[in-house]
Amino acid sequence: MLARASTLARQGRGRGLAEHWQALKYCQALAGDGLDGRLVLTEEGQSPERWYRSMQARELGRALGLAVAERAVRDNYPEHLLSTVDAEVVLLAGFARSGQRPTLGMRPRPDFLIEAWRPGEPSIVFVVTVNGNHQVVAKERMNRSDRTTLQQLARGSERAEHFHLGKWNNTPCLLVSTELLARRGITAHALMAPGAGRLPVRPPEGRGSADVDPDRTGLLPDRNLPFANAVPLPSKEGSGARSHDGFFVPEADLAWFGRVLARSGAASQLAFAGAGVEIAPYLTEKQGFKHYRERTFAGASSVRDAEHQLGQHRYVGTDQVFRLGGRRVEAFSGMAKELYAPLARGEVEEYRRRAYELRDSWPRTTTVEGWGPASFGTDGTVMALRLLPGAAERPSSR
Repeated sequence: MLARASTLARQGRGRGLAEHWQALKYCQALAGDGLDGRLVLTEEGQSPERWYRSMQARELGRALGLAVAERAVRDNYPEHLLSTVDAEVVLLAGFARSGQRPTLGMRPRPDFLIEAWRPGEPSIVFVVTVNGNHQVVAKERMNRSDRTTLQQLARGSERAEHFHLGKWNNTPCLLVSTELLARRGITAHALMAPGAGRLPVRPPEGRGSADVDPDRTGLLPDRNLPFANAVPLPSKEGSGARSHDGFFVPEADLAWFGRVLARSGAASQLAFAGAGVEIAPYLTEKQGFKHYRERTFAGASSVRDAEHQLGQHRYVGTDQVFRLGGRRVEAFSGMAKELYAPLARGEVEEYRRRAYELRDSWPRTTTVEGWGPASFGTDGTVMALRLLPGAAERPSSR
């Protein structure tokens, strides 16, 4: 979950795919408690120095919170597929501040956007904020832990309130705060607010669709939408028009926003599979088109170069070898070959049609023969691990 969520994150742009491999450092930090299967931090997961614990709370809190959010959306829309995209990447297309380096500044904003979609129907967009904490939860200190969680949910609410689609208070949101040291295992506290959050239906191809132009040079245009006093609020009796600051997408721009969201999701999936220049046409100038157009960084130039048969499907992607307790482990991330092909050609709508047809065909297992642990997404993506030959032998010291 953490790897999928960070492929296009701004902090990783300078290193390409390197950012999403950082999730592997938590392989030994989580385990079942051996009693009733609750997820807990292992001894190793509880031992990092203070600065690392802060990083762990931020990253694991985001990953676990996002898992809860996706489960909640899926339970509400079981016949839809989900696309989760880093909110900052999407918002850059319409709200980047002027300057040489596009940025959103310090404006409060959500962490992720989850799009629940079915071909030929309006999409539903959920705003998601996620946080984590390491507060000690001994009985005599429960009040302190409660305060931390409540404060995180309150800050999440503030950030979610700064994003609106079409009109004020119309976008559903999920706020999650995860306690990594809760008494009964890792515990996620979630708040969910209702809303329509619908985007217009797009044509299956051609103008108005999310597809990339055939010549691969035509970019989706950026917008310069206002942030200050952008959100119109309902008038109160005896008062005039009111407004407040926020990322507000007016109804006239909802179709454009839907295309940006779909194309950003496609770019994220391509990045997860190790693509390089194929990513660029999906992004606007402010989202980093130029960065991916050039084969400059290691991650951006590690073009999809690995292919494996996992179950009944063939997957293409990228791989990495790392050490885990002295053992060499291969990690593979990618997506089904039959779904990668249309995305590489710029055909988002064809990918979505095909992905929806195949939604029930992906493996449901958490292990793969010849490999080991594996995580299969309903969107055709996968991450799998396996020991390399001779990996069980610890290196000799000299």
